[in-house]
Amino acid sequence: MHSLLKRQLRKHLSSDLDKHPDMERFLEAIDKSYENHDEKLSMLHRASKISSDELYDANSKLQTEALQQKNILVSLANAIRSLTENLNEEELFGQNIKDEFNAENLATYISNLATKVSEMTAEKDKLLKSLENQNQSLNNYAQMVSHDLKSPIRNINALMSWIMDDEKEKFSDASKENCSLVSQNLGKMDKLITGILDHATMGETKEHRVSFDVGDVLKEIVQTIYVPENITFEYADNLPQMLFERARLEQLFMNLFTNAVTATENVEKGVIKIDYEPDEVFWKFSVADNGKGIPENHQEGIFQMFKKLETANNATGIGLAIVKKIAVLYEGDVWLESMENEGTTFFITLKKNS
Repeated sequence: MHSLLKRQLRKHLSSDLDKHPDMERFLEAIDKSYENHDEKLSMLHRASKISSDELYDANSKLQTEALQQKNILVSLANAIRSLTENLNEEELFGQNIKDEFNAENLATYISNLATKVSEMTAEKDKLLKSLENQNQSLNNYAQMVSHDLKSPIRNINALMSWIMDDEKEKFSDASKENCSLVSQNLGKMDKLITGILDHATMGETKEHRVSFDVGDVLKEIVQTIYVPENITFEYADNLPQMLFERARLEQLFMNLFTNAVTATENVEKGVIKIDYEPDEVFWKFSVADNGKGIPENHQEGIFQMFKKLETANNATGIGLAIVKKIAVLYEGDVWLESMENEGTTFFITLKKNS
């Protein structure tokens, strides 16, 4: 028992009570009651401390979760605003995109937006199917027209050759020249029809990608085209080993080389340079010549079908359009830089993993 409490109690007891045999048991009972009280108070203190710590931890977690929820709402709101802007709509489903979003109207907005996106996806699939059917019809039509036109053209050209061989002694010089012009124009028509067919049917190819040295392929192309003696080709030392559809690459460079030869055929020392710039994502090439250049008024739209230089009488106006289409098919691009009487450089990019 606390000594101070025991002394205070005895101070107020009479001598008889203080010496009473039951007094010690009484004081022990009081002492035990105080001990129980102290123990319960200590337990209550410990319980309060534990509850306080748990409450603090719970409150911290709640604040963190609330902040996360707020950030999520902000991110969703920003995403919806971005989607709405891409849809070119100032207001969608009655909810202005400038309004502040809370959880309830944000959920409604997302639901409505999901419905809208689903409808747009269905419409897109329908349009793609229609476009696929139209492209197939166009390819079939182009091949049919090509066959129907090229056969009589080649027959006429053959007949003209036979007439010239059999009757050339009877023809005047003017008639011989006219027959020669007819043959030239028939040949040009044949090339034109072939170019139109190539452009119309170009798309997904069944050709497998193969590994090849670009320098070797370009030199083979040069050997298959007419190159005047005044023109030389120069190749970069770092031309790569490519994994690509070889026929497509040959088609692209064939058109660029033919174009460059035409531009430099009247230059005393024509030079056509092929360069390569290493890149992680794209194959980057350039074809430069020191020819007559392209006047600025002819540069715009030069990659469109049937666009050609006025002086290029033998051109079909399809070659550069094919180059552009190949570049686009491989998620790349083609553009040019040119100065009149100084030359032209064509730049080509083709995505490596397209």
